[in-house]
Amino acid sequence: MDVFIMGITGKIGGLLAQELLSRGDGVQGLVRRDEQRADLAARGVKATVGDLADLSVEALAAAFGDVDAIVFAAGSNGGSMETTKAIDGDGVTKTIEASRRAGVDRLALVSVLPESWRERDLGDEVEYYFAVKKQADIALSRSDLDWLILRPSLLVDDPGTGTVSLGPAEFHGQVARADVAGALAELLHEPLIGRQILELNAGPTPIRDAVKANVRRR
Repeated sequence: MDVFIMGITGKIGGLLAQELLSRGDGVQGLVRRDEQRADLAARGVKATVGDLADLSVEALAAAFGDVDAIVFAAGSNGGSMETTKAIDGDGVTKTIEASRRAGVDRLALVSVLPESWRERDLGDEVEYYFAVKKQADIALSRSDLDWLILRPSLLVDDPGTGTVSLGPAEFHGQVARADVAGALAELLHEPLIGRQILELNAGPTPIRDAVKANVRRR
C-alpha cells in the first residue's frame, strides 16, 4: 500500500509513517520546509514541500498522485482560530476535493472525541477547535469517498501497549499516540472497514482483534 500522510511531521503522523514503513508500505507526505523533506528522504519517505493553508486543490491533488490512501493527521491543536480554520477546517475540505480529483477513494481523518476535556473551562479558541473538528467530520461523512473517521480520546506520549478499545462509541479516557498510529495502520489495511466513525480509547483488546471486531460486510 502507498499512503500519503497529511501531518507527517506531527507526532501521530510520524509514528504512523514508521508503522507503515515497518510493514513494507510506501509512505509520502506534505512538509513545509526543504530540510524536513531531506530528513524524511533519509528514512525512505517521499515528501512534497508546501503549506496546506496556501496550496490549491489542484496542487494538492498533484502531490497525492496515485497513492492508495490518504490520512489527514494534521491539526492546529486548539491554537488560534485563524489557524484552526485553515488547517482543521478548510484543510480537510481541500483534502476531500483533492482526493476526488486525484482519484484516491480512501481517506482517513484523525478527529477528536467530542467529550474530550469537556470537564474543563476550555476557552473560546479550544471550543472553536472542537466545533471546527465536528464540521470537518460532517463534511467527510457526507462525501462520496471511502472515508474513515477515527476519534481518539486524550492523546498521551506513553509507550504504546498494542491493546485498545475501539468502536462506534467509547468512553473518554486517554490513549497513547503510538497505539493511535498502530490502529490507523491496521484500519488502512482492512478493506472491509469504511464509511465508519470509530472512537478509540485505551483498552484490553489487541489492535488487530479490535479492528476485526468492527468489520462490516459491504
